[in-house]
Amino acid sequence: MRLSGLDIGTTGCKLSVFDPDGAMLGSVYRDYPARRTHQAHEMDVGAIWDAVREVLTQAARTYPDIGGLGVASFGETFVLLDENDAPLAPAMLYTDSRGESQCAALSEALGETCIAAITGLKPHPMYSLPKIMWMKERRPELFARARRVMLMEDYIVYKLTGVAQIDYSLATRTMAFDIRRLCWSEDLLNAAGLDPALFSRPVPTGTPAGCLRSELAHSLGLGGDTLIVSVSHDQVAAAIGSGVFDPSATVDGAGTVECITPVFTDFDPAEMARNGYCIVPFIQPGSYVTYAFCYTGGALVKWFIDQLGGHALEESRDTGASVYSLLEGESDGMPTGLLVLPHFSGAATPNMDAGSRGAILGLTLSHTRQDIYRAIMEGVCYEMRLNQERLALAGIGIAPLRATGGGARSDVWLQMKADILNVPVTALATAEAGAAGSAMLVGVAAGIFRDLPAAASAMIHEQRTYLPRPEAHARYMAVYERYKKVYDAIRPLMEESTCL
Repeated sequence: MRLSGLDIGTTGCKLSVFDPDGAMLGSVYRDYPARRTHQAHEMDVGAIWDAVREVLTQAARTYPDIGGLGVASFGETFVLLDENDAPLAPAMLYTDSRGESQCAALSEALGETCIAAITGLKPHPMYSLPKIMWMKERRPELFARARRVMLMEDYIVYKLTGVAQIDYSLATRTMAFDIRRLCWSEDLLNAAGLDPALFSRPVPTGTPAGCLRSELAHSLGLGGDTLIVSVSHDQVAAAIGSGVFDPSATVDGAGTVECITPVFTDFDPAEMARNGYCIVPFIQPGSYVTYAFCYTGGALVKWFIDQLGGHALEESRDTGASVYSLLEGESDGMPTGLLVLPHFSGAATPNMDAGSRGAILGLTLSHTRQDIYRAIMEGVCYEMRLNQERLALAGIGIAPLRATGGGARSDVWLQMKADILNVPVTALATAEAGAAGSAMLVGVAAGIFRDLPAAASAMIHEQRTYLPRPEAHARYMAVYERYKKVYDAIRPLMEESTCL
């Protein structure tokens, strides 16, 4: 029996297949387009479903004995289904600006403090609920036909099994879920004028939905006894797939977005809301995670390589050497002294400012391409240090990091993180932590693994650990004291109307 994890993202979906001992056998990826205009950011959920069918069909040709599938997805984006389960409209992405006035109305009706206490979220139009309200108010005839509101995890699980259930962590991304009572919030839905019956049944992370529908199993080439499991929001799946189950460890997702996901039980909710941190129910009752993130982690590195890589790209093509190692150069492991504000796609936590913009400060004619490249890496680390300090104010510490994603392959970057955050950083061999987390939960649900720690011992393998160096930490902190002033100094100059 093979285990598999399906990760549904904003640009594509990936299915990864593992053997019963936890070794990854292979993966299949399909992308799909998003449509972004000045008025709307949308996706065709039919294209997502088609892509899911394609990856399942292709994987089944090689691994027809896939016995379990875990489904994880990105958050916020929802679809309205009619009485025949057909989509009524394109799905609205979290970056879609519609819902701003509805979010303001909710905040005025209930108060931001009350909403944050119920949902674990500072009110923001990125979440599903304000956008659903927009659909109800601005497309009333269409909304009147809606019989279900689903996010991508529960939509795909429903298509696969006919069971409408959503795990707690993804339900949180709607801004309509009570994180303590673990149910849909009557207060929020009443204020929004929405029927709770529209939403899927909330269930704990890793809850089996049932077996694949028989007629669908035949068309995909899979067995009708393939178990389908509702996993989680993708960041929660990555934490599980990194072996992070309690506050003793923290996952660092070093991908396109840089995201640190600490686990905690005690916290200051007011301080969390003040800095834009969410509170997400985790796998153990009474435990939670939050997301400290920067929109441009690996994305900023890729931008630099694509736009300014120059001779390094040519040399990489000619010699076969990694362009990353060429740009990292002969680093002495000490600060460049440059200041890079990594807000090239706006600011995430703790500032949550879409109008902020990136900056590179302190350049002289003596600086090299390698200096700027390493300074970009430093800027992302400084932003995570800022998050570390803000989380500490809320009573949440960042434990030793377990690093996954593309950035976890850089010795220079991992040592830099250890030095700046002043915690050990361990690189994991698992490249696809989210898929691994999904497969681990499937393995537990199917009885292959006794529990998650047993699954982790089979599927998660540590590589090198990078320890913080006191001298380097002290030097980085001297630069960091200047970095903390950059956002406030630059932001007044960055009027959003001039940057569109």
